[in-house]
Amino acid sequence: MNKQALSERDICTKFITPALEKAGWDVLTQVREEFLLTKGRIIVRGKLHTRGQHKRADYVLFHKPNLPIAVIEAKDNKHAIGSGMQQALGYAEMLQVPFVFSSNGNGFLFHNKIAKDVAIERELSLDEFPSANTLWQWWVEHQGLSTQQQMLVAQDYYSDGSNKTPRYYQLLAINKTIEAIAKEQKRILLVMATGTGKTYTAFQIIWRLWKPRAKKRILFLADRTILVDQTMTNDFKPFGAAMTKIQKRQANKSYEIYLSLYQAVTGTEEERNIYKQFSPEFFDLIIIDECHRGSAAADSAWREILEYFQFATQIGLTATPKET
Repeated sequence: MNKQALSERDICTKFITPALEKAGWDVLTQVREEFLLTKGRIIVRGKLHTRGQHKRADYVLFHKPNLPIAVIEAKDNKHAIGSGMQQALGYAEMLQVPFVFSSNGNGFLFHNKIAKDVAIERELSLDEFPSANTLWQWWVEHQGLSTQQQMLVAQDYYSDGSNKTPRYYQLLAINKTIEAIAKEQKRILLVMATGTGKTYTAFQIIWRLWKPRAKKRILFLADRTILVDQTMTNDFKPFGAAMTKIQKRQANKSYEIYLSLYQAVTGTEEERNIYKQFSPEFFDLIIIDECHRGSAAADSAWREILEYFQFATQIGLTATPKET
């Protein structure tokens, strides 16, 4: 077979994918080909607009669904084995994965961002591609995760069976938040631009903490009734009967997921502060949507709530963080 006569796609089909299968990767659940990262910048010319070139990784490898761990960039055999490395490193930076590969079908150039005692870059034959478990264990050791922390970091996402994949920046936000909480970080600020799906991101974070009972009682605070109602009927719908909305200043303690307006649980008079009907240890996770609203004031409505539930892990969501 004349490899140099083959297209890049042929190289993927005949050499790279078989090498992954031989190494034990599950092509259906762990290997995503032509993984779309961005649709391309919108370029405006007068009244017309076009999309710039999109960014698409040839392969993204996953330890489990939505937990990316490696990127492979493929080139045809007219290119050197490492010709795709710079492109692959760019994609790996976007996904913040530690293992990066380039291939022309002859073998792989392997770039290990977390290498300690070995060379950062080395060539591998097609038969030497590391298994999914090998890469995962290298990453876990680098992170210093205990068995319990590993289980939390690798906890499944919610799936409705439609194979919906979060966008790469949502994956980053969800996975990095879970990693921080696994390492017992108590205060987290999540900055995401307007329209990038903060509520969906919050749902997946809560789901992955709630299912293994790492966090048992969760409070989600928003500043407008429509946001609370939409959240309950849309993104948070899978929580079902475990979820309630705090209203009419009633504190029913038989639920696990609570949604509320800041204003619904606070007041100027002591007896109107409904949150004090809960013990300070009642909630172990609090998420504050649009936490920039009023957050500059030391006496803002929801700051009292955070101080009262000081033992809870607290996550702020905002598109416009206060820089100082």
